[in-house]
Amino acid sequence: MIILIGLLLGILRDNSLSNFRRSFGFNSIMITGFIGVPIHECSHAIFALLFRHSINDIKLLQMPDENGTLGYVRHSFNPNSIYQQIGNFFIGIGPIIGGVISLLLLMKIFLPYSYSEFVKISITNRNITNLNMDIIKEILNSYYELIKTIFTSSNFKNPSFFLFLFLSICISSHISLSKADIDGASKGLGVIFIVIIILNMFGLTNYISISAIIKYNVVLTGFLLVALIFSLITYIISEILAAIIK
Repeated sequence: MIILIGLLLGILRDNSLSNFRRSFGFNSIMITGFIGVPIHECSHAIFALLFRHSINDIKLLQMPDENGTLGYVRHSFNPNSIYQQIGNFFIGIGPIIGGVISLLLLMKIFLPYSYSEFVKISITNRNITNLNMDIIKEILNSYYELIKTIFTSSNFKNPSFFLFLFLSICISSHISLSKADIDGASKGLGVIFIVIIILNMFGLTNYISISAIIKYNVVLTGFLLVALIFSLITYIISEILAAIIK
């Protein structure tokens, strides 16, 4: 799921940045990158440290090179350490987690009512112990209601809302995963699956509650939906600007 969402976020990102370049020129990527790229790279770095990887080199922001790279984190790990190999998954998806946390912090500061609604949704969804189509519809509908609390007439009259919108666009424009991110995350995910298979062979997975797994997946899906919502908002705004500014 998270890899699939990562690919979808990448498509939205590429189209959004393409629209911004058409509207404001090639260097417009640095306007969003000034905030979004450091958050992206810091997210990689934090998870690298958490999983005891060595950071060999880091660039939080640079002018795009010949490959379009705006920043990077080069890290190494002990291939004999299962913990560090699993860490590749979390390092790879780090920008989504770090980006969503940043968006939620902005929401708490600028849109406290919307933030409280997100907290309510998260608490409600955390109590879900089984999944069916009706529950999935309820989850999706709850996030649709969250969007409605963001785009209200009162918010549009508040100047701070537009600052929130700008900062959110900056973060959402760089929240997606690069090919290198997805490759690294996929390797870590492969190790996780192998570990689960081994645990299952010894019957150790019997101690893992199915309802706990469902709760974890629902919470994770909530984070992914927040990333998707703001990336979609960014894409729609970029399309509007591209249509207006020709």
